[in-house]
Amino acid sequence: MSTKDYLEKDYYKVLGVAKTASQEEIKKSYRKLARKYHPDANKGDTDAEDRFKEVSEAYDVLSDDKRRKEYDAVRSMPGGFRGQQGGGFPFDLGDLFGQGSGGGTGTQTGGAGERIGDLFGGLFGRSGGTRTTGTGTRRARRGADVETEVTLSFGRAMNGVTVPIKLTSEAACNGCRGTGAKAGTVPRVCPNCEGTGHETRNLGSFGFQEPCKECHGRGLVVDDPCPICHGSGRATGTRTIQARIPAGVADGQKIRLKGKGAPGENGGPHGDLYVNIKVRPHPVFGRSGDNLTLTVPVTFPEAALGAEIRVPTFQGQPVTLKLPEGTPNGRKFRVKGRGATRRDGTKGDLLVTVDVQVPQKLDDQAREALVRLRESGSGDDLRADLVQQARQE
Repeated sequence: MSTKDYLEKDYYKVLGVAKTASQEEIKKSYRKLARKYHPDANKGDTDAEDRFKEVSEAYDVLSDDKRRKEYDAVRSMPGGFRGQQGGGFPFDLGDLFGQGSGGGTGTQTGGAGERIGDLFGGLFGRSGGTRTTGTGTRRARRGADVETEVTLSFGRAMNGVTVPIKLTSEAACNGCRGTGAKAGTVPRVCPNCEGTGHETRNLGSFGFQEPCKECHGRGLVVDDPCPICHGSGRATGTRTIQARIPAGVADGQKIRLKGKGAPGENGGPHGDLYVNIKVRPHPVFGRSGDNLTLTVPVTFPEAALGAEIRVPTFQGQPVTLKLPEGTPNGRKFRVKGRGATRRDGTKGDLLVTVDVQVPQKLDDQAREALVRLRESGSGDDLRADLVQQARQE
């Protein structure tokens, strides 16, 4: 990435967020755009692929607090570092971006040259995250995060399961093993930059360092390019990983698998894989946080007189639940330890809701009993308070 790109590209605009956006807002916007423009969802669409790379590049800078601070500092400089002859800053941008000789102004205290090389070194590839090779120093870049979705049955989600996940991402070309050269040939050191991968461009009193135009920052020139990647050294690869889904995972939960995302560049680490979980509903049991839910029908006599009823548990033996006399419709009972598995290995509870069933058909004996119950006067005053309250303003 050239310094000109850093100065001219508005990463906030690329991600569609404000300059004051929080890391959570930046991450949320990136994931939304990454899903929209991911190559897997836009087969053969080169515009979407370019947009995906642009979004990933912006997130790579703004998601890192240090690099974001450096980027904001560069963008806020008057004129974007456009100096004037005789009126510019008292230092050369070669030193600013980490190319000055030892013992230079980079270690000064006070004035405009105070540790500016250190301030912007991370942004332009000087400090941290670099890999030195025989062809010069190139910045190591972390691979992009990848999102996927897995649908599980209720039982597999409750018990935990290992599932194969097929991923498609950009990686080193298998045909040339990342060299970009056709099999049987090797790239040569770039004669323009002598293998460093960068060159210095003078603009009056300033000197900008940017990737070499001949080798595009690789430090190598390919005379006979690989027919698979056309000399880029990169290709779209498919791999299958085994992902462990923990027991008790819930519908809508997102699991992060560190280091299972897209490969990095120049020795950089892999990105992360985010697995969105979808759980198919169970015909009997539901979920409420770490608790399972169950609705059981009971008869009117059971609710009125009290009873002991057997209720099922998930993949376990039924338990006996004691209903007290006068149990109302909708009352909940708790069965300890019969819910979903928590992260600490303990289990939630089973919440049982009583559903009092009203008989649709009555025989003569049952009807006579209910008539006697009604004539006994039980329940005559149930709505008395309701009528009085309804008259209040």
